[in-house]
Amino acid sequence: MATARPGRFFAAVWALTRRVPAGRVTTYGALARILTGETRAARTVGWALHGLPENLVDRVPWWRVVNAAGRISTSCLVHPAAEQAARLEREGVSVDASGRIDLARFGWWGEHQLGRPRGRGTVK
Repeated sequence: MATARPGRFFAAVWALTRRVPAGRVTTYGALARILTGETRAARTVGWALHGLPENLVDRVPWWRVVNAAGRISTSCLVHPAAEQAARLEREGVSVDASGRIDLARFGWWGEHQLGRPRGRGTVK
């Protein structure tokens, strides 16, 4: 885990991720859209969650954020895909054998639906 002091964007990602309710998931792109108005910062959202300081790993629910296809996509050794799936399943989120979550059923797009995907489950 990172120990460097976070920038404002990382801190905003962490604060917003804390608002994702237990039993729901959102996408990196949805968080980027809520924070910036567009999805271009989705990769940076991922970096922010990967860079969580050790003291925040259990307080910021990083496991509730998945890729635009609704799949667990982490390859991190510190918080691997199996751990993310287990945490989600403990919260009542169904994760299939390929690591996919049904975004139509479990998706959270912000209190005002600002990050809600358009079309086939992806945020555009």
